[in-house]
Amino acid sequence: MRLYAQTPARRNRQVLVDLIALALIAVAVWAALVVRETIMLLAEPGRKVESSGDRLAEELGNAGDAASDIPLIGGVLKKPLESAADASSGFADAGVSLQETVSQIADVVTTALIVVPVFVVLLLWLPPRLLWIRRSSTLRRLAEAPGGADLLALRALTGSPGALAKLPVPPGGWADAWRQGDRQAITDLSAIALKRIGLRP
Repeated sequence: MRLYAQTPARRNRQVLVDLIALALIAVAVWAALVVRETIMLLAEPGRKVESSGDRLAEELGNAGDAASDIPLIGGVLKKPLESAADASSGFADAGVSLQETVSQIADVVTTALIVVPVFVVLLLWLPPRLLWIRRSSTLRRLAEAPGGADLLALRALTGSPGALAKLPVPPGGWADAWRQGDRQAITDLSAIALKRIGLRP
């Protein structure tokens, strides 16, 4: 199985297209990761709320523990401080929830920004490449099979006449030379058929 053409012009085009496709995929992934980092900046307020809520809940809890040591009114003072500590824990939970929401949005957006461009690039690039690989393998097998050169010569005769115009026409014309089994004409025609797809005889 041949991945690239043997003729320099065709091979250079294939390599260039492959490099462009890979570059587009790399740019799409890089851009998606940059967008993700930007979206994740929105989680910073959530981290601050979580940190502040945790600190406040800890301080109020410590104050409640200290207030409980006060004789007679310690129990009364401790209850509102515990309630405030619980409310502060709720703030911390809200901060965590905000961070999780931002992270989920970032994941969805990043996935979409990677999958869609990569799918489009692969859709435009991969089928023609696979088709060329299959055709070149088929033509190479045909060229090496008994009678394959005759079939390739016929393919050249029925294709674009541009390549035939560059060669000296045999007596009676190309079609007559092919019908009579002129080996030189068949060799020249089969070489043209192979060259059209980027292969050498």
